[in-house]
Amino acid sequence: MERLKIALLAGGDSPEREIALQSAAQIEAALDHTKYDITVIDLHHRDWHYTAPDGRQWQLDKNDFSLTVDGVRKVFDYALIIIHGTPGEDGRLQGYLDMMGIPYSSCSMTSSVITFDKITTKRTLAGRGIPLAREIFLRRGEAYDPARIVAGLGLPLFVKPNANGSSFGVTKVLTAEELPAAVDAAFAQGDEILIEECITGREMGCGILVAGGREYLFPITEIVPKKDFFDYEAKYTAGLSDEITPAPIDESVRRELNRMTREAYRACRCSGVVRVDFIVTPEGRPYFIELNSIPGMSAGSIVPKQVRQMGMTLGELYDLIIADTCRK
Repeated sequence: MERLKIALLAGGDSPEREIALQSAAQIEAALDHTKYDITVIDLHHRDWHYTAPDGRQWQLDKNDFSLTVDGVRKVFDYALIIIHGTPGEDGRLQGYLDMMGIPYSSCSMTSSVITFDKITTKRTLAGRGIPLAREIFLRRGEAYDPARIVAGLGLPLFVKPNANGSSFGVTKVLTAEELPAAVDAAFAQGDEILIEECITGREMGCGILVAGGREYLFPITEIVPKKDFFDYEAKYTAGLSDEITPAPIDESVRRELNRMTREAYRACRCSGVVRVDFIVTPEGRPYFIELNSIPGMSAGSIVPKQVRQMGMTLGELYDLIIADTCRK
């Protein structure tokens, strides 16, 4: 049987580029190479290249999604997207692949646009029984009054870019005087930001996949950062957070997290595997934080640990995803 020719699209243009490359390496190692002919393509702005074992690089032909190496042309059957941030999570790459008629592993272009844009995600989920932190949405150049914001939302506050991942540009604000610097840091990552009330509690990550007509809800992970919050350093530096799978929570809380994860997946029209993050208050009430449409798959990432906990390998997980998206 001829192997499925897969372009494993990695890298990307965001500050999460290195994590995406690590995720791609882990997935390439996990996939069954007797079933799949896998080629890693590193995307970085207009440079989409394959690096041969001898170090030579060959550019992907974007006109027909093919690669020619030493005169041998390969047209890919499938795209496995492992890019955190742009252009993998914001829908840009999916739009290109839709135009080329290439099936791919992640959420659709529409779903990716919704889930990458934090204010759009929150507005999509509003009224669906998913508690959300109150926020103020600002565009670059708009005036704001720190005193009025603090009076309305209280302290502490979180200031974050509207479209970014891995907590880049996110600041926890403890006083009104700290707010302008936090706003500047968030605007350094994009033209739109959110200022949100701080919900205090335990952070939970919930993986989910719907494939082949079956729903897979992964064991819930509790994230215990050893810093003030789960920022980029805490996420990707060994020893700066504890991740407990399955999370030690009451059954009623687990059921509610599963319900909200399922509802978020459906409301945002997701496909493939995603991770939904929550804060659970001391009273046991979960609040939605964000939805990761292409969650990290590096050795230290949360979803691979959940997959192992449920008795599945990463290769088996992607077998399900590839089969489901090819069938669609």
